[in-house]
Amino acid sequence: MAISMKPSAYINKIVMALMLAVLLLIALVGSRLGLFTDLDEEPHIREDADKIVVGVSQLGSESGWRSANTESVQNALSKQNGYFMIFSNARQKQENQIKAIRSFIAQRVDYIVFAPVVKSGWETVLQEAKEAGIPVIIMDRGVDVADKNLYTTFVGTDSVEEGRRAGVWLEEHLKKQGKADERINIVILKGTEGSSAQIGRTTGFAMVSGKHNNWNILGQKYGDFTIYKGKEVMQDFLEMYDDIDVVISQNDDMTFGAIEAIRESGRTVGIDGDITIISFDAVYEALEMVAEGIINVDIECNPNQGEYISEIISLLESGQEVEKRYYIEEDVFTIENVTEELLEKRTY
Repeated sequence: MAISMKPSAYINKIVMALMLAVLLLIALVGSRLGLFTDLDEEPHIREDADKIVVGVSQLGSESGWRSANTESVQNALSKQNGYFMIFSNARQKQENQIKAIRSFIAQRVDYIVFAPVVKSGWETVLQEAKEAGIPVIIMDRGVDVADKNLYTTFVGTDSVEEGRRAGVWLEEHLKKQGKADERINIVILKGTEGSSAQIGRTTGFAMVSGKHNNWNILGQKYGDFTIYKGKEVMQDFLEMYDDIDVVISQNDDMTFGAIEAIRESGRTVGIDGDITIISFDAVYEALEMVAEGIINVDIECNPNQGEYISEIISLLESGQEVEKRYYIEEDVFTIENVTEELLEKRTY
């Protein structure tokens, strides 16, 4: 027996079908016009279409320094400052960053900013951004590409200079200690393999260490810029070598893990300790340890790069040319210059 449908029910069916069709049409047009984002969550309609739209791919959140770097960018590229930011956390994977950048291109953002996990492997996606006419700003870590025109500019720190400063400090420290000609056994905790920070700091330190035949580098291992891996690597070093004089740790988080491992082994660190500690980044907690004499020296890597990025975008918006590289000002911290006043003013 045929089932008859009341007119009202039939009309409701038609209305529902029309509404569904309209929603599908909006979704299709929206994706074409760049109104949606599909990075780490469900797509949503972009707000404030009149603002400068910036897609930001952060390499991860592996350290306190990285969190401070992210906060700096988010504060600078805020709605209050005239921006709409689409943010993606790559979780330490290059493939996630490439996916995010392609999503930014598809959404037709005005600018792309990203901190690369590693130096190589960016030519294809950067070429895609160039063909789309989207300026790309490299943040914090550099990229290795044959065609430098694939990106607009770089904003960050000079990691080679940071490594060189660590070597110069050790030179001067050993002279003061009357140990300039003694055999010095060194272990190096390196950061993420292939990252520009790891490569640069290693290269910079080698520029100085290569001048000293008595500097004996016992071992070098990757600690991935994390506390856990830093402790693990340091434990391995302590098991292999019982005569370590100096630890070069390429960021503060690895340093925290390394110090924990050294103390658990029964050895001491810092001023008047068994092992001299040279660290990088100079986050607040590490500077407190410098002031206490636990870390001998901390080479600053300034995470406050958001304001620089905002200023560069302003220049580009006004049609002005920008430089190819912008380096952030940095310092070298020891117990002599880490004061209470400095710690009170520290923002990271």
